[in-house]
Amino acid sequence: MSTKLPRLLAGLVDDAAVFPPGSASLPDAVTAHRQHRSSWYAELVGPLLVPASTVLNRELHALVEPVEELVVGLIGDTGLGGLSATLAAVPPGVTIQQVEVAVAARGADPQPGLTTLFPLVERLGGRTVYAEIPLTFGLMGALDRLVEARAAGLPVAAKFRTGGLAAELFPTPTELATVIHGCQQRELPFKLTAGLHQAMRHLDSETGFTHHGFANVLAAALVASGGAGVEQITELLTATDPRPLLAPIEQRLEAARPLWVGYGSCSILEPLTDLIQLGLVNGGIDA
Repeated sequence: MSTKLPRLLAGLVDDAAVFPPGSASLPDAVTAHRQHRSSWYAELVGPLLVPASTVLNRELHALVEPVEELVVGLIGDTGLGGLSATLAAVPPGVTIQQVEVAVAARGADPQPGLTTLFPLVERLGGRTVYAEIPLTFGLMGALDRLVEARAAGLPVAAKFRTGGLAAELFPTPTELATVIHGCQQRELPFKLTAGLHQAMRHLDSETGFTHHGFANVLAAALVASGGAGVEQITELLTATDPRPLLAPIEQRLEAARPLWVGYGSCSILEPLTDLIQLGLVNGGIDA
């Protein structure tokens, strides 16, 4: 284990460089990801997230050497029906670690999408599949379906959106607290995506939206694992002072994260910088 990165933060940030608002080109994203994976903070970084359409269109083939073993996560922009064809088109040198796909549009019932997804999961070779569930209609029922599928042996987990290009894509602290608590009660792993570039909850001057902070979420997930209720979890999600967040985080630095798998960010250096400023990462200087 690296002396520079606590176990609690390992694999916290998946590399979503090609997605908005970063929107890097795929060649630039692959080059930058290689640099991240060879850096002193490599253990912070999860797989490179790529749209399934880039694999179907063979855009990765010319960018990866057959012996490279580039680890990626597939984001199912081709929909549920395109997953099997996408996996068949994966080039040599690319390892698919996980698949992430939305099962319903916001406001729609997620149950039909889950019904379609589960048989596909059985054919995906044991890879973890994150079902993106909208934080609206039918949420808790969808979590129960995922728990049932996991109990039956399917490698499925949940994914939720915590931001985006519209205000309604940002859940309130209470909504997010309810999701974290619900997953904890069900022992259901979950991922988050969008809006979590900075450690602390803040008003973004460019978007005009109040963004959740990943340190807020980390502290909230930790207290939830200790039995905290929705009210206490909400308090941590609304905090703009780092001190109440650092207390639970610093107590668990050498433990694995409970249930919260991590999140996708179009920037790796931005969250890394915040972690250094909070004193949770030593900035590449050996102790």
